[in-house]
Amino acid sequence: MASTTSGTDPEALTDAEARQELARLAEELGRANAAYHRDYAPVMSDAEFDALKRRNAAIEARFPDLKRADSPSDQVGAMPADGFAKVTHAQRMMSLANAFDADDIREFDDRIRKFLGFGPEAPLAYTAEPKIDGLSLSLRYEDGQLVQAATRGDGETGENVTANARTIDDIPQSLTGAPAVLEVRGEVYMHHDDFEALNARQAALGGKTFANPRNAAAGSLRQLDAAITRSRPLRFFAYGWGVLSEPLAVTQHGALDHLGALGFQVNPLTRRCDGPAELLDQYAAIEQQRATLGYDIDGVVYKVDDLGLQGRLGFRSTTPRWAIAHKFAAELAWTRLDRIEIQVGRTGALSPVARLSPVTVGGVVVSNATLHNEDYIAGRDAKGAPIREGRDIRDGDWVQVYRAGDVIPKIADVDLSKRPADAVPYAFPETCPECGSPALREPGDSVRRCSGGLICPAQAVEKLKHFVSRAAFDIEGLGAKQVEQFHKDGWIAEPADIFTLQGRYGSGMQQLKNREGWGEKSANNLFQAIEEKRDIAFERALFALGIRHVGEVASATLARAFGTWEAMTETLDRAAAGEDAALAVLLDIDGVGMVMAEALIAAFRADAPERASIDRLLSQITVIPAERRGAVDSPVAGKTVVFTGTLETMTRAEAKARAEALGAKVAGSVSARTDLVIAGPGAGSKAEKARALGVEIVDEAGWRALVGD
Repeated sequence: MASTTSGTDPEALTDAEARQELARLAEELGRANAAYHRDYAPVMSDAEFDALKRRNAAIEARFPDLKRADSPSDQVGAMPADGFAKVTHAQRMMSLANAFDADDIREFDDRIRKFLGFGPEAPLAYTAEPKIDGLSLSLRYEDGQLVQAATRGDGETGENVTANARTIDDIPQSLTGAPAVLEVRGEVYMHHDDFEALNARQAALGGKTFANPRNAAAGSLRQLDAAITRSRPLRFFAYGWGVLSEPLAVTQHGALDHLGALGFQVNPLTRRCDGPAELLDQYAAIEQQRATLGYDIDGVVYKVDDLGLQGRLGFRSTTPRWAIAHKFAAELAWTRLDRIEIQVGRTGALSPVARLSPVTVGGVVVSNATLHNEDYIAGRDAKGAPIREGRDIRDGDWVQVYRAGDVIPKIADVDLSKRPADAVPYAFPETCPECGSPALREPGDSVRRCSGGLICPAQAVEKLKHFVSRAAFDIEGLGAKQVEQFHKDGWIAEPADIFTLQGRYGSGMQQLKNREGWGEKSANNLFQAIEEKRDIAFERALFALGIRHVGEVASATLARAFGTWEAMTETLDRAAAGEDAALAVLLDIDGVGMVMAEALIAAFRADAPERASIDRLLSQITVIPAERRGAVDSPVAGKTVVFTGTLETMTRAEAKARAEALGAKVAGSVSARTDLVIAGPGAGSKAEKARALGVEIVDEAGWRALVGD
């Protein structure tokens, strides 16, 4: 049975619900992966699989500390089945990130330009090709001879199907003029006409028939008897490569042309496109031909055309940065919006959720949908421009629900012709539904937030759950369920109470061991686990406080910058007292802007209730100073560096990553604490300030020479 949390907005999940949901998703996606990639007998549609995977990613983004070791986000395909020899891919076979609408494609282009340091008008070409719904195959040629064919498997290990691959007419046995080592990657598929004919023959012989061409192609390629594979009408499209002894070309489309000249089939609908607009035009053109192609496709793949740029962009853990799969649109459905409810999160955000009459969308029953914020409900964006042509959303409306691969169902439109006569515009609450405190909306913020802070029970409980989460204190035996119960019973109201729990409830009339669900052993185990966390790393302690805008990465950055908790607190105290120099120290930390600085100062302000709670916590724990990362023998380890001006051989992101990898601290401004300034063309006030302070200045070539690039 599916979890009751399976349709809940991740923002509305508790830690316990999120953990349960991630476990469910890992099991379902693992089963679906094995069925699809190993057994070739899918148990769900592609749209349903994509939706589950996106939901898993959204929950992991909301609860990063709960990410599982077997997370579906880190998996490609499935482990090979028994029956074939295993092949370890010399270069991992990756999967692709997915996109589902035009905005996703424009964001893909923006991300690439930002990473590469390209402006919006700089030329940037892509290729667009149909995404074949078949079986991925890797072919290795040495000195022009096919020596090995392997399935994707889990991306690292596949099945050796060389004998079977040799029976496919589209796969050359030998090549003339190819690199000494050439690994060609592509898709094995079956034409619709061939599929129908195969099923007819199978039925006539009383054999197994196949559900779809992909299953037929996969099952045929993985026959232990190559003679059976030879009798099956399999085809192959080449779309890429792995290991090469020499480059095929300097561009993606040039490399495909080269593969075509060597004798491989490459898809004739592949086009070179200049920018998102042309990509979307080609997507529409391919989609219009989808029904007449004669083979199954489920989207269009876009790749940066310049192979040098592909190399600079590199890879994430399972996907390349330079490619994306634009999937075809998923199903839409109309249903009634019964009511709009408000949920309050850890940071006080009031999140509206649509409670729907259950409806099946893309094979999944949907009963909830996100409504984003009050502007979205009112039919406008954050800048006041109309969305849905200005149509607002009201209780009782008939609404169009879509998933389009998204984890969280959304409202696309409203049918005004079915609006109840007594429907009134939704009045977004200006007070918190949990504690009655004013719900304020700051200028420039699209979200209204409860101002109650620690007095708001919704925030207090969520903050405590965050405090004990995996990336924070991670106390064994004290999870979301226990936190909720202890808070409800008045046993813990703030983090410091956790560390006095044994003193208050370890003996006497009310003992933890006497509670339902607890015993002497489990109670003692919890008390011991709490004691073990009295010494805690700086970054974990800071992240555990749940200060708005201060996430896991920022906490680690601040810990490395200050070294000790005392140094950070002293700086924040001085900044709260109005010292510009102290504020400058904060803003000098790369990645810390005014918004984060103000949030930190507000939390640590001496007269703030949150500071009193922090001080009570510190009386119970010891914060371990941070260790600086980086290579100890690096010439810039431990130094503060500033990049200014135009960098010509690398982007700012690349330069920063390189400096931090060598143990340097990258600052955004020059001060007396700066050790080195790297000044490119156009360096202005920062270079002047560095000269005035006597800080060493080098150009880009000097920097590269210094760090050995």
